[in-house]
Amino acid sequence: MVTLLLILGLICMIVGVLGSVLPILPGISISWLGLLFLYCSGITPMNYWFLGGTFLIVVLVSILNYVIPAQGTKKFGGSSYGVWGTNIGLIVGILAPIPFGFIIGPFVGAFVGELLYNSKEHKRAFRAAVGSFTGFLASTFMSFMLAFVFLCWFLYLVMQNI
Repeated sequence: MVTLLLILGLICMIVGVLGSVLPILPGISISWLGLLFLYCSGITPMNYWFLGGTFLIVVLVSILNYVIPAQGTKKFGGSSYGVWGTNIGLIVGILAPIPFGFIIGPFVGAFVGELLYNSKEHKRAFRAAVGSFTGFLASTFMSFMLAFVFLCWFLYLVMQNI
């Protein structure tokens, strides 16, 4: 049973790292599930505080994955229309069956939102869209790093206790 839990945990860790850059999968949540499998295996001296703390980090980063692209739009001079366009574009991009919709959606959403706000300022709309894309890249990088840290921590604990 211990071996099965460790294998499931490792699979979750690898899928979590991949899922951190593919928004189809909730990468950091799957990585945390790998830590939970490791804890359930009983070979590591983890406690509920560790699991609770890492869970709160996962929840916070998951929320930030939606906030950061919108803040990027705002930081690059976008209006509230651009921020709303980013959020709507992100949701539509994830659900749309087009390749790389999760990248294209927020960019187009911010651009269209800004054009709705002021149709004559194409440069501002493009700048807001670039801010959305920059925010998306920043949030993806943050998720990837967290999933990678979870993977390294998982491997460290397994190697230390086997």
